[in-house]
Amino acid sequence: MNGAGRMLGYKLGLDSIGAGILMALDFTGRVAIVTGAGGGLGRLHALALAARGARVVVNDYGGARDGGGGSSTAAQAVADEIIGLGGQALAHGASVTDLAAVADMVAQTMAAWGRVDILVNNAGILRDKSFSKMSVDDFRAVVEVHLMGAVHCCKAVWPHMVAQNFGRIVMTTSSTGLFGNFGQSNYGAAKMALVGLMQTLSIEGAKYDIRVNCLAPTAATRMTEGLLPQEVLAVLQPEAVVPALLVLASADAPNRAIACAGAGTFAAAHVTLTHGVHLGLTADTPERLIEAWAQVSDRTDDSVPASGAAQGSNEVGQALANRR
Repeated sequence: MNGAGRMLGYKLGLDSIGAGILMALDFTGRVAIVTGAGGGLGRLHALALAARGARVVVNDYGGARDGGGGSSTAAQAVADEIIGLGGQALAHGASVTDLAAVADMVAQTMAAWGRVDILVNNAGILRDKSFSKMSVDDFRAVVEVHLMGAVHCCKAVWPHMVAQNFGRIVMTTSSTGLFGNFGQSNYGAAKMALVGLMQTLSIEGAKYDIRVNCLAPTAATRMTEGLLPQEVLAVLQPEAVVPALLVLASADAPNRAIACAGAGTFAAAHVTLTHGVHLGLTADTPERLIEAWAQVSDRTDDSVPASGAAQGSNEVGQALANRR
């Protein structure tokens, strides 16, 4: 581990065992863009990547938790922190909702360092309300930042990753998107949409060694203030999420994974398909489907499809088998 990495490692509170991990996951020569990196998890992601040798573009619009306002001060402060500790960093205050500003950020990255290896789509806002009380504008604003912001960033880096035959993209999803949460229909819809984006980009990018994954973090940050009891927040140190991010951004990263991380626990979530039941099409199929619903939803021998084509293949296969 070089001097800059050692200094940054200590800044993150890593002990000697953690320092050994720093040596194992080496990002020397890599260039990373981390959005929403002016504070919270994004800042820690940026510091950790820099500690392991990456040159980091610290992106943050500098807005409030609901997306209001805007200043590049937060991004510059984190970039200065990395530089002060011996790393290499640039700051950019682009809003991820602004396609032209995102394109400018990537162009500046290419001009400075000639490549983009890692994109961490971390930027986000919250506008929580029950669906009946939520305005369409608040729904749209959250989708624009989380989903379209990630789309803009992926679109901007994609041709560079294709040209260099290497890329690692991490989407920040959420248990709210995967499993639901009261008062967060806009946030949940956007976060699950990122899983769908990941599924297809991981397929399209595979031949260029562009691996795309999702990270579902649980951490005490500005985004979770007021949502969880204090005693729970105390054990949800944001630092405990960072190891999962580093794995998903590494050269040996998996592809199409949904990694869940919080309080030092790591798990994987999956979108699965049950084997199902072939009922055919008759006048009473709806009634028979109701009766068979427990068998239809039985998760015994369910699968994680390689692509959306698996559903159709399963359905057609069962239909043809039942004709014999």
